[in-house]
Amino acid sequence: MPSYRREEPENADWNDWPGQERREYGASSNLRRPRREEVMRPASNNAARVLVIDVGGTYVKVATGRHEERKIPSGPTMTPDKMVRDVKRITKDWKYDRISIGYPGPVIHGRPLREPHNLGYGWVGFNFRKAFGCPVKVINDAAMQALGSYQGGRMLFLGLGTGLGAAMIVSGILEPMELAHLPYKHGKTYEDYLGLRGLKRLGKKNWRRHVTDVVERLKDAVEVGYVVLGGGNAKLLKKLPPDTRLGDNRNAFVGGRRLWERKTKTRFDEP
Repeated sequence: MPSYRREEPENADWNDWPGQERREYGASSNLRRPRREEVMRPASNNAARVLVIDVGGTYVKVATGRHEERKIPSGPTMTPDKMVRDVKRITKDWKYDRISIGYPGPVIHGRPLREPHNLGYGWVGFNFRKAFGCPVKVINDAAMQALGSYQGGRMLFLGLGTGLGAAMIVSGILEPMELAHLPYKHGKTYEDYLGLRGLKRLGKKNWRRHVTDVVERLKDAVEVGYVVLGGGNAKLLKKLPPDTRLGDNRNAFVGGRRLWERKTKTRFDEP
């Protein structure tokens, strides 16, 4: 699985991050959900020029460091060509010179590895840089939101949306994780239970119970200090498991901007 490392001093920890980011996201000992104005605040003028695209199974959402979120309907008919056309249309009054794309599937070398389960066809091999006419970085969508939610230490991120996204960050190293289609119960996967189909099939009460069960299982398995639950359906939870906090979908835009704040490195980067 790819991992992304910020360029930082050896043995650096959360306290070595710039003051702006420490103020926005808090120290690891003070886990909290960022206020809206903190989430939307650009970290720098460079970050303000980044167009972040969060591709989901229900909506494609876009924002920059200077503009509020806009969105377009997504779904089985959403191909990459259509996404590019629609994004250009709704951002024609915005200025940006680079793009981050959160993709709902595994990404290697900055390219989608497999076609998404909930969208149209044609994403693998698509030339996003040529289509948009500017530099583009593609990252797994859960990993992008995890990057924007990170508060130091060992963190597991789970995105409860149309599907189930997952990522882990340990000491600033980001590991996208493909947990959604692993077996969970009765021949069904984690996504079958925690994704939108599971929510509709189980009802809110039983769905919440399985969310708690999965969080506790995974937290123990990967030995993290805390879990962040993001995605559109996380707000349906009434009670959170221990050492768990709610994320914010807008953190995907923070993560997308952070991709351009520093150089990133992955095990699968080409020389």
